[in-house]
Amino acid sequence: MPQQVRAVVAATRDAPVTVETIVIPDPGPGEVVVDIAACGVCHTDLHYRQGGINDEFPFLLGHEAAGTVEAVGEGVEDVAVGDYVVLNWRAVCGRCRACSRGRPWYCFATHNATQRMTLTDGTPLSPALGIGAFADKTLVHQGQCTKVDPRAEAAVAGLLGCGVMAGLGAAINTGEVGRGDSVAVIGCGGVGAAAVAGARLAGAARIIAVDLDPKKLEWATGLGATDTVRADQVDVVAAVKELTGGNGADVVIDAVGVPQTFTQAFYARDLAGKVVLVGVPTPEMTLELPLLDVFSRGGAVKSSWYGDCLPSRDFPMLVDLYLQGRLDLAAFVTEKIGLEDVEDAFARMHQGDVLRSVVVL
Repeated sequence: MPQQVRAVVAATRDAPVTVETIVIPDPGPGEVVVDIAACGVCHTDLHYRQGGINDEFPFLLGHEAAGTVEAVGEGVEDVAVGDYVVLNWRAVCGRCRACSRGRPWYCFATHNATQRMTLTDGTPLSPALGIGAFADKTLVHQGQCTKVDPRAEAAVAGLLGCGVMAGLGAAINTGEVGRGDSVAVIGCGGVGAAAVAGARLAGAARIIAVDLDPKKLEWATGLGATDTVRADQVDVVAAVKELTGGNGADVVIDAVGVPQTFTQAFYARDLAGKVVLVGVPTPEMTLELPLLDVFSRGGAVKSSWYGDCLPSRDFPMLVDLYLQGRLDLAAFVTEKIGLEDVEDAFARMHQGDVLRSVVVL
């Protein structure tokens, strides 16, 4: 039978979120109901609340989550009742042109649950990134569930569902950071700090954290940065070059996503180095670069979608590294809160006071 549970809903553009009672239908074909244990507060949720993604209000927010499979629909084979899972917003189809060419991390036909969760009056909800996990339970497609080791605390494991995976993957998957490389990360919030951790995990010899905020640089140092640069006090490009023998870094990751930081990243890399854009620009932003500079510097300029991750491959591996003590995912959890605290958590995130607030249910 359909269930009624608590959930955080953004009813209209820029209005404070509220905790409402919502209806979760029984899972249909290919669908799964997950009992949520924890869900991180991501900047993408704030974008939904502000109307920056689309205007399909009301939104059911939350997407960086871990929990336990409670019920499965017809034809579900990937998971079973009782499985401990991290939710992901890239349920690969296995059939599109990217998947058929062996590049499922670029899947062009990712999918979500078919049925809609609703308010008690029947109003359909739009789940954030097809998940909607600021809730006691949620309905997702089976492909959005990735089984991981149940020994990993949900408040930690769930962060792989979005921001932390985006940063780690920007370094490891997109940037292909190698042993002995030099890496600069511009912007050291949640995603940038994760890129620092990913560069360290990959064996980078020098990791340069760049930010305006000394608190974020301190976080980055704790996660593996060897050097820090205050972007408001020095010329970023000159500082990165000075720290890399005058050459520039092998990989520069822009975790901010504005024209100024991308331009800094472009010129702060070594010849034939890589620039990785993982920060998300807004639609009106434009970029102008001399085409000769693009040609003469060589290398690669790449965007990183979700850290170019494949959840079925990357989530279990990263959880295992966390359990082995080789990846400090717990360092990203600044505070644990309740559903009723999400609006205040948005304010703290916007002010740069936290790496991640995590709703614990």
